[in-house]
Amino acid sequence: MTAPAPGSLLIDGIGSLVTNAPGTGEGALGVIARAALVVEQGRVAWTGPSAHAPDADARVDAAGRCVIPGFVDSHSHIVFAGDRGREFAARMAGRPYEAGGIRTTVAATRAATDAELLGTAERLLREARTQGTTTLEVKSGYGLSTAEEERCLRVAARVTDETTFLGAHVVPAEYADDPAGYLDLVTGPMLEACAPHSRWIDVFCERGAFDADAARRVLAAGRRAGLGARVHGNQSGPGPGVRVAVEAGAASVDHCTHLDPGDIDALASAAPAEGVGEGAGGSATEATARGGTVATLLPGVDFATRQPYPPARALLDAGAAVALATDCNPGSCFTSSMAFCIALAVREMRMTPDEALHAATRGGARALRRTDIGHLGTGARADLTLLDAPDPVYLAYRPGVPLVAAVWKDGELVAGGV
Repeated sequence: MTAPAPGSLLIDGIGSLVTNAPGTGEGALGVIARAALVVEQGRVAWTGPSAHAPDADARVDAAGRCVIPGFVDSHSHIVFAGDRGREFAARMAGRPYEAGGIRTTVAATRAATDAELLGTAERLLREARTQGTTTLEVKSGYGLSTAEEERCLRVAARVTDETTFLGAHVVPAEYADDPAGYLDLVTGPMLEACAPHSRWIDVFCERGAFDADAARRVLAAGRRAGLGARVHGNQSGPGPGVRVAVEAGAASVDHCTHLDPGDIDALASAAPAEGVGEGAGGSATEATARGGTVATLLPGVDFATRQPYPPARALLDAGAAVALATDCNPGSCFTSSMAFCIALAVREMRMTPDEALHAATRGGARALRRTDIGHLGTGARADLTLLDAPDPVYLAYRPGVPLVAAVWKDGELVAGGV
Protein backbone atom coordinates (compact mmCIF):
# COMPACT_ATOMS: atom_id res chain seq x y z
CA MET A 1 0.00 0.00 0.00
CA THR A 2 1.28 3.48 -0.83
CA ALA A 3 1.56 6.28 1.70
CA PRO A 4 -1.48 8.55 1.84
CA ALA A 5 -1.23 11.89 0.04
CA PRO A 6 -2.08 15.10 1.98
CA GLY A 7 -5.79 15.81 1.87
CA SER A 8 -6.58 12.66 -0.07
CA LEU A 9 -9.90 10.81 0.08
CA LEU A 10 -10.52 7.13 -0.66
CA ILE A 11 -14.03 6.01 -1.57
CA ASP A 12 -14.06 2.23 -1.60
CA GLY A 13 -16.58 -0.56 -1.40
CA ILE A 14 -18.17 0.78 -4.58
CA GLY A 15 -20.38 -1.89 -6.11
CA SER A 16 -20.29 -0.31 -9.58
CA LEU A 17 -18.17 2.71 -10.59
CA VAL A 18 -19.18 4.48 -13.80
CA THR A 19 -16.11 6.33 -15.09
CA ASN A 20 -17.33 7.30 -18.59
CA ALA A 21 -13.75 6.57 -19.60
CA PRO A 22 -13.78 3.66 -22.07
CA GLY A 23 -10.74 1.50 -21.54
CA THR A 24 -10.70 2.21 -17.82
CA GLY A 25 -13.49 -0.29 -17.27
CA GLU A 26 -16.10 -2.34 -19.09
CA GLY A 27 -18.20 -1.07 -21.96
CA ALA A 28 -18.88 2.44 -23.20
CA LEU A 29 -19.41 3.68 -19.64
CA GLY A 30 -16.07 2.32 -18.44
CA VAL A 31 -17.69 0.48 -15.51
CA ILE A 32 -15.47 -0.98 -12.79
CA ALA A 33 -17.09 -3.53 -10.46
CA ARG A 34 -16.10 -3.77 -6.77
CA ALA A 35 -14.22 -0.52 -7.23
CA ALA A 36 -12.50 2.29 -5.40
CA LEU A 37 -11.61 5.88 -6.25
CA VAL A 38 -9.04 8.27 -4.80
CA VAL A 39 -9.42 12.06 -4.79
CA GLU A 40 -6.49 14.42 -4.34
CA GLN A 41 -6.62 18.21 -4.57
CA GLY A 42 -10.10 18.15 -6.05
CA ARG A 43 -9.21 15.76 -8.88
CA VAL A 44 -9.55 12.05 -9.53
CA ALA A 45 -6.13 10.59 -8.76
CA TRP A 46 -6.83 6.86 -9.09
CA THR A 47 -9.58 4.39 -9.95
CA GLY A 48 -9.51 0.62 -9.92
CA PRO A 49 -10.48 -2.50 -7.99
CA SER A 50 -10.99 -1.99 -4.25
CA ALA A 51 -8.51 -4.76 -3.53
CA HIS A 52 -5.72 -2.64 -5.06
CA ALA A 53 -6.70 0.74 -3.62
CA PRO A 54 -3.96 2.92 -2.11
CA ASP A 55 -4.24 4.45 1.32
CA ALA A 56 -5.58 7.97 1.79
CA ASP A 57 -6.04 10.49 4.59
CA ALA A 58 -9.78 9.85 4.78
CA ARG A 59 -12.01 6.98 3.76
CA VAL A 60 -15.66 6.59 2.78
CA ASP A 61 -17.26 3.17 2.52
CA ALA A 62 -19.80 3.08 -0.33
CA ALA A 63 -21.18 -0.17 1.09
CA GLY A 64 -21.78 -1.77 -2.30
CA ARG A 65 -23.60 1.23 -3.79
CA CYS A 66 -22.77 2.73 -7.18
CA VAL A 67 -20.88 5.92 -7.99
CA ILE A 68 -21.43 7.96 -11.16
CA PRO A 69 -20.02 11.23 -12.50
CA GLY A 70 -21.98 14.26 -11.35
CA PHE A 71 -24.72 15.27 -13.76
CA VAL A 72 -23.84 18.07 -16.19
CA ASP A 73 -26.99 20.12 -16.79
CA SER A 74 -26.10 22.21 -19.83
CA HIS A 75 -29.36 24.16 -20.15
CA SER A 76 -31.19 26.09 -17.44
CA HIS A 77 -32.90 29.43 -16.80
CA ILE A 78 -32.82 29.78 -13.00
CA VAL A 79 -32.40 33.57 -12.73
CA PHE A 80 -36.00 34.75 -12.66
CA ALA A 81 -38.86 35.92 -10.48
CA GLY A 82 -42.55 35.13 -10.43
CA ASP A 83 -44.62 32.01 -10.86
CA ARG A 84 -46.38 30.49 -13.86
CA GLY A 85 -48.21 27.62 -12.20
CA ARG A 86 -51.57 28.83 -13.50
CA GLU A 87 -50.19 28.86 -17.03
CA PHE A 88 -49.17 25.22 -16.55
CA ALA A 89 -52.64 24.32 -15.28
CA ALA A 90 -54.25 26.04 -18.28
CA ARG A 91 -51.92 24.17 -20.61
CA MET A 92 -52.88 20.87 -19.02
CA ALA A 93 -56.50 21.87 -19.66
CA GLY A 94 -55.80 22.22 -23.37
CA ARG A 95 -54.23 25.60 -24.09
CA PRO A 96 -51.08 25.18 -26.26
CA TYR A 97 -47.68 26.40 -25.10
CA GLU A 98 -46.60 29.71 -26.63
CA ALA A 99 -43.28 31.55 -26.30
CA GLY A 100 -45.19 34.70 -25.32
CA GLY A 101 -45.47 33.38 -21.77
CA ILE A 102 -41.82 34.36 -21.38
CA ARG A 103 -42.92 38.00 -21.20
CA THR A 104 -44.83 37.25 -17.97
CA THR A 105 -41.57 36.21 -16.34
CA VAL A 106 -39.76 39.21 -17.81
CA ALA A 107 -42.14 41.60 -16.03
CA ALA A 108 -41.71 39.81 -12.69
CA THR A 109 -37.93 39.59 -13.07
CA ARG A 110 -37.58 43.28 -13.81
CA ALA A 111 -39.56 44.08 -10.67
CA ALA A 112 -37.47 41.81 -8.40
CA THR A 113 -34.48 42.89 -6.33
CA ASP A 114 -31.00 41.49 -6.84
CA ALA A 115 -31.33 39.64 -3.53
CA GLU A 116 -34.58 38.02 -4.63
CA LEU A 117 -33.09 36.87 -7.94
CA LEU A 118 -29.99 35.50 -6.24
CA GLY A 119 -32.08 33.78 -3.57
CA THR A 120 -34.10 31.92 -6.22
CA ALA A 121 -30.99 30.94 -8.18
CA GLU A 122 -29.20 29.68 -5.07
CA ARG A 123 -32.25 27.71 -3.94
CA LEU A 124 -32.57 25.99 -7.31
CA LEU A 125 -28.84 25.31 -7.41
CA ARG A 126 -29.06 23.62 -4.00
CA GLU A 127 -32.06 21.66 -5.21
CA ALA A 128 -30.11 20.48 -8.26
CA ARG A 129 -27.07 19.61 -6.14
CA THR A 130 -29.09 17.36 -3.85
CA GLN A 131 -30.21 15.47 -6.98
CA GLY A 132 -26.68 14.85 -8.23
CA THR A 133 -26.00 17.83 -10.51
CA THR A 134 -22.47 19.20 -10.15
CA THR A 135 -22.30 21.51 -13.20
CA LEU A 136 -25.15 23.81 -14.19
CA GLU A 137 -25.26 26.17 -17.15
CA VAL A 138 -27.41 29.27 -16.48
CA LYS A 139 -28.88 31.62 -19.09
CA SER A 140 -30.17 35.16 -18.88
CA GLY A 141 -33.18 35.98 -21.07
CA TYR A 142 -35.72 37.28 -18.56
CA GLY A 143 -34.42 40.85 -18.47
CA LEU A 144 -34.53 41.82 -22.17
CA SER A 145 -33.08 45.28 -21.62
CA THR A 146 -29.40 46.16 -21.40
CA ALA A 147 -29.43 46.87 -17.67
CA GLU A 148 -31.65 43.91 -16.79
CA GLU A 149 -29.77 41.36 -18.89
CA GLU A 150 -26.47 42.49 -17.40
CA ARG A 151 -28.00 42.26 -13.91
CA CYS A 152 -29.27 38.73 -14.53
CA LEU A 153 -25.85 37.63 -15.76
CA ARG A 154 -24.13 39.13 -12.74
CA VAL A 155 -26.46 37.05 -10.58
CA ALA A 156 -25.87 33.93 -12.70
CA ALA A 157 -22.10 34.35 -12.38
CA ARG A 158 -22.46 34.07 -8.60
CA VAL A 159 -23.77 30.50 -8.91
CA THR A 160 -21.90 29.10 -11.95
CA ASP A 161 -18.99 29.62 -14.33
CA GLU A 162 -21.16 28.48 -17.25
CA THR A 163 -23.13 31.66 -18.02
CA THR A 164 -25.00 32.33 -21.26
CA PHE A 165 -26.25 35.64 -22.64
CA LEU A 166 -29.76 35.11 -24.04
CA GLY A 167 -30.92 38.60 -24.86
CA ALA A 168 -32.34 37.06 -28.05
CA HIS A 169 -34.97 35.08 -26.15
CA VAL A 170 -38.05 36.93 -27.43
CA VAL A 171 -38.72 40.51 -28.47
CA PRO A 172 -39.97 42.41 -25.40
CA ALA A 173 -43.29 44.24 -25.41
CA GLU A 174 -41.72 47.68 -25.72
CA TYR A 175 -40.14 46.64 -29.05
CA ALA A 176 -43.19 44.82 -30.43
CA ASP A 177 -43.44 47.39 -33.25
CA ASP A 178 -39.68 47.57 -33.81
CA PRO A 179 -38.12 44.08 -33.76
CA ALA A 180 -35.26 45.29 -35.96
CA GLY A 181 -34.46 47.91 -33.34
CA TYR A 182 -34.37 45.24 -30.65
CA LEU A 183 -32.02 43.12 -32.75
CA ASP A 184 -29.73 46.14 -33.08
CA LEU A 185 -29.80 46.50 -29.30
CA VAL A 186 -29.04 42.80 -28.65
CA THR A 187 -26.10 42.74 -31.08
CA GLY A 188 -24.81 46.16 -30.00
CA PRO A 189 -25.02 47.85 -26.59
CA MET A 190 -26.63 44.89 -24.81
CA LEU A 191 -23.98 42.46 -25.99
CA GLU A 192 -21.21 44.90 -25.08
CA ALA A 193 -22.56 45.15 -21.53
CA CYS A 194 -23.22 41.42 -21.11
CA ALA A 195 -20.20 39.79 -22.77
CA PRO A 196 -17.87 40.36 -19.78
CA HIS A 197 -20.21 38.25 -17.63
CA SER A 198 -20.81 35.47 -20.17
CA ARG A 199 -19.05 32.46 -21.64
CA TRP A 200 -21.75 31.79 -24.27
CA ILE A 201 -24.34 33.51 -26.44
CA ASP A 202 -27.66 31.89 -27.29
CA VAL A 203 -30.62 32.68 -29.55
CA PHE A 204 -34.18 31.34 -29.66
CA CYS A 205 -34.47 30.52 -33.38
CA GLU A 206 -38.14 29.71 -33.46
CA ARG A 207 -41.50 30.85 -34.75
CA GLY A 208 -42.57 33.77 -32.55
CA ALA A 209 -38.98 34.59 -31.58
CA PHE A 210 -36.07 35.06 -34.07
CA ASP A 211 -35.82 33.87 -37.66
CA ALA A 212 -32.75 32.33 -39.28
CA ASP A 213 -31.22 35.59 -40.52
CA ALA A 214 -31.65 37.25 -37.13
CA ALA A 215 -30.18 34.21 -35.37
CA ARG A 216 -27.14 34.22 -37.65
CA ARG A 217 -26.59 37.88 -36.88
CA VAL A 218 -26.80 37.28 -33.11
CA LEU A 219 -24.33 34.40 -33.23
CA ALA A 220 -21.89 36.27 -35.45
CA ALA A 221 -21.94 39.25 -33.09
CA GLY A 222 -21.33 36.94 -30.15
CA ARG A 223 -18.38 35.32 -31.87
CA ARG A 224 -16.82 38.73 -32.48
CA ALA A 225 -17.23 39.42 -28.76
CA GLY A 226 -15.42 36.17 -27.90
CA LEU A 227 -18.46 34.12 -26.89
CA GLY A 228 -19.20 30.54 -27.89
CA ALA A 229 -22.46 29.84 -29.71
CA ARG A 230 -25.56 27.98 -28.54
CA VAL A 231 -29.02 27.79 -30.15
CA HIS A 232 -32.59 27.03 -29.05
CA GLY A 233 -34.08 25.37 -32.11
CA ASN A 234 -36.82 23.14 -33.54
CA GLN A 235 -38.91 23.20 -30.36
CA SER A 236 -42.39 24.21 -31.49
CA GLY A 237 -42.18 22.84 -35.02
CA PRO A 238 -39.86 22.27 -37.98
CA GLY A 239 -37.54 25.19 -38.55
CA PRO A 240 -34.05 26.39 -39.38
CA GLY A 241 -32.57 26.24 -35.87
CA VAL A 242 -30.55 23.04 -36.26
CA ARG A 243 -29.01 24.09 -39.54
CA VAL A 244 -28.25 27.59 -38.28
CA ALA A 245 -26.47 26.03 -35.29
CA VAL A 246 -24.43 23.62 -37.40
CA GLU A 247 -23.49 26.34 -39.89
CA ALA A 248 -22.33 28.57 -37.04
CA GLY A 249 -20.31 25.80 -35.38
CA ALA A 250 -22.45 26.13 -32.25
CA ALA A 251 -21.50 23.92 -29.34
CA SER A 252 -25.09 22.81 -28.93
CA VAL A 253 -28.55 23.12 -30.40
CA ASP A 254 -31.18 22.55 -27.75
CA HIS A 255 -34.72 21.09 -27.89
CA CYS A 256 -34.53 19.35 -31.31
CA THR A 257 -38.10 18.16 -30.90
CA HIS A 258 -39.12 18.48 -34.56
CA LEU A 259 -36.37 17.21 -36.86
CA ASP A 260 -36.46 16.16 -40.50
CA PRO A 261 -33.96 13.68 -42.00
CA GLY A 262 -31.78 16.56 -43.18
CA ASP A 263 -31.52 17.93 -39.63
CA ILE A 264 -30.51 14.51 -38.31
CA ASP A 265 -27.90 14.09 -41.03
CA ALA A 266 -26.51 17.56 -40.30
CA LEU A 267 -26.18 16.79 -36.59
CA ALA A 268 -24.56 13.43 -37.30
CA SER A 269 -22.03 15.08 -39.60
CA ALA A 270 -21.33 17.78 -37.01
CA ALA A 271 -20.92 15.47 -34.00
CA PRO A 272 -17.79 16.34 -31.99
CA ALA A 273 -15.22 13.65 -31.41
CA GLU A 274 -14.94 12.34 -27.86
CA GLY A 275 -12.41 14.41 -25.95
CA VAL A 276 -12.67 17.53 -28.11
CA GLY A 277 -13.20 20.58 -25.94
CA GLU A 278 -11.82 23.03 -23.42
CA GLY A 279 -11.34 22.85 -19.72
CA ALA A 280 -12.92 25.40 -17.41
CA GLY A 281 -11.81 28.89 -18.27
CA GLY A 282 -10.77 27.93 -21.79
CA SER A 283 -11.82 29.85 -24.84
CA ALA A 284 -15.35 28.92 -25.86
CA THR A 285 -14.80 30.53 -29.25
CA GLU A 286 -11.68 28.45 -29.95
CA ALA A 287 -13.39 25.30 -28.71
CA THR A 288 -16.44 25.91 -30.87
CA ALA A 289 -14.25 26.33 -33.90
CA ARG A 290 -12.55 22.99 -33.23
CA GLY A 291 -15.53 20.99 -32.03
CA GLY A 292 -18.88 20.06 -33.42
CA THR A 293 -22.51 20.50 -32.44
CA VAL A 294 -24.29 18.44 -29.78
CA ALA A 295 -28.04 17.81 -29.89
CA THR A 296 -29.18 18.68 -26.38
CA LEU A 297 -32.57 17.12 -25.69
CA LEU A 298 -34.91 18.53 -23.04
CA PRO A 299 -37.56 15.86 -22.42
CA GLY A 300 -38.92 17.63 -19.34
CA VAL A 301 -40.15 20.42 -21.62
CA ASP A 302 -41.98 18.00 -23.88
CA PHE A 303 -43.49 16.30 -20.83
CA ALA A 304 -44.71 19.62 -19.39
CA THR A 305 -46.00 21.02 -22.69
CA ARG A 306 -47.49 17.80 -24.07
CA GLN A 307 -45.33 17.99 -27.16
CA PRO A 308 -43.84 15.01 -28.99
CA TYR A 309 -40.51 13.85 -27.64
CA PRO A 310 -37.31 14.37 -29.66
CA PRO A 311 -36.21 11.51 -31.95
CA ALA A 312 -33.31 10.45 -29.75
CA ARG A 313 -33.12 6.95 -31.20
CA ALA A 314 -32.78 8.26 -34.76
CA LEU A 315 -30.11 10.76 -33.66
CA LEU A 316 -28.05 8.14 -31.85
CA ASP A 317 -28.38 5.58 -34.64
CA ALA A 318 -27.21 8.21 -37.15
CA GLY A 319 -24.12 8.99 -35.05
CA ALA A 320 -25.15 12.37 -33.59
CA ALA A 321 -23.82 13.44 -30.20
CA VAL A 322 -26.65 13.70 -27.68
CA ALA A 323 -26.91 15.41 -24.30
CA LEU A 324 -29.78 15.56 -21.82
CA ALA A 325 -30.58 18.67 -19.77
CA THR A 326 -33.44 19.95 -17.64
CA ASP A 327 -34.19 23.41 -19.11
CA CYS A 328 -35.25 24.33 -15.57
CA ASN A 329 -37.42 27.43 -15.99
CA PRO A 330 -40.70 28.72 -14.53
CA GLY A 331 -42.77 28.34 -17.70
CA SER A 332 -42.23 25.29 -19.86
CA CYS A 333 -40.34 22.97 -17.48
CA PHE A 334 -40.00 23.67 -13.77
CA THR A 335 -37.83 20.71 -12.81
CA SER A 336 -34.21 20.57 -11.69
CA SER A 337 -34.07 16.76 -11.75
CA MET A 338 -31.68 15.22 -14.22
CA ALA A 339 -32.78 11.80 -12.97
CA PHE A 340 -36.33 12.59 -14.08
CA CYS A 341 -35.00 13.53 -17.53
CA ILE A 342 -33.09 10.24 -17.69
CA ALA A 343 -36.25 8.30 -16.86
CA LEU A 344 -38.18 10.16 -19.57
CA ALA A 345 -35.41 9.55 -22.10
CA VAL A 346 -35.47 5.82 -21.42
CA ARG A 347 -39.24 5.41 -21.29
CA GLU A 348 -40.35 7.89 -23.96
CA MET A 349 -37.34 8.40 -26.26
CA ARG A 350 -36.10 4.81 -26.60
CA MET A 351 -32.66 5.52 -25.16
CA THR A 352 -31.03 2.71 -23.22
CA PRO A 353 -30.26 3.42 -19.54
CA ASP A 354 -26.54 3.55 -20.39
CA GLU A 355 -27.11 5.99 -23.27
CA ALA A 356 -29.24 8.24 -21.10
CA LEU A 357 -26.70 8.31 -18.26
CA HIS A 358 -23.90 9.09 -20.70
CA ALA A 359 -25.98 11.90 -22.24
CA ALA A 360 -26.66 13.39 -18.80
CA THR A 361 -22.98 13.39 -17.84
CA ARG A 362 -20.39 13.15 -20.61
CA GLY A 363 -22.91 14.40 -23.17
CA GLY A 364 -23.58 17.55 -21.15
CA ALA A 365 -19.85 18.13 -20.80
CA ARG A 366 -19.42 17.91 -24.57
CA ALA A 367 -22.27 20.40 -25.01
CA LEU A 368 -20.26 22.79 -22.81
CA ARG A 369 -16.95 22.02 -24.52
CA ARG A 370 -15.53 20.63 -21.28
CA THR A 371 -13.14 17.72 -20.92
CA ASP A 372 -12.61 18.04 -17.16
CA ILE A 373 -16.15 17.05 -16.11
CA GLY A 374 -18.73 14.40 -17.00
CA HIS A 375 -16.28 11.53 -16.42
CA LEU A 376 -14.13 10.10 -13.65
CA GLY A 377 -10.95 9.39 -15.56
CA THR A 378 -7.64 10.22 -13.90
CA GLY A 379 -7.19 13.99 -13.78
CA ALA A 380 -10.89 14.82 -14.10
CA ARG A 381 -12.55 17.07 -11.58
CA ALA A 382 -13.77 14.99 -8.65
CA ASP A 383 -17.43 15.73 -9.32
CA LEU A 384 -19.26 12.55 -8.39
CA THR A 385 -22.49 11.19 -7.00
CA LEU A 386 -23.06 8.22 -4.73
CA LEU A 387 -26.42 6.60 -5.47
CA ASP A 388 -28.38 4.67 -2.89
CA ALA A 389 -28.64 1.87 -5.43
CA PRO A 390 -26.46 -1.00 -6.63
CA ASP A 391 -26.62 0.02 -10.29
CA PRO A 392 -27.29 3.28 -12.19
CA VAL A 393 -30.13 1.62 -14.09
CA TYR A 394 -32.15 2.45 -10.97
CA LEU A 395 -32.30 6.08 -12.17
CA ALA A 396 -34.82 4.92 -14.78
CA TYR A 397 -35.99 1.77 -13.00
CA ARG A 398 -37.15 3.71 -9.91
CA PRO A 399 -38.36 7.06 -11.30
CA GLY A 400 -39.31 9.74 -8.81
CA VAL A 401 -37.43 8.05 -5.95
CA PRO A 402 -34.69 10.11 -4.19
CA LEU A 403 -31.68 7.90 -4.90
CA VAL A 404 -28.83 10.39 -4.33
CA ALA A 405 -26.98 9.62 -1.09
CA ALA A 406 -24.05 12.03 -1.42
CA VAL A 407 -22.54 14.48 -3.90
CA TRP A 408 -18.96 15.72 -4.17
CA LYS A 409 -17.94 18.81 -6.16
CA ASP A 410 -14.21 19.27 -6.74
CA GLY A 411 -13.67 16.62 -4.08
CA GLU A 412 -15.73 18.43 -1.43
CA LEU A 413 -18.95 16.98 -0.06
CA VAL A 414 -21.71 19.44 -1.11
CA ALA A 415 -24.88 17.42 -0.55
CA GLY A 416 -26.01 14.41 1.43
CA GLY A 417 -23.80 12.34 3.67
CA VAL A 418 -22.40 8.88 4.10
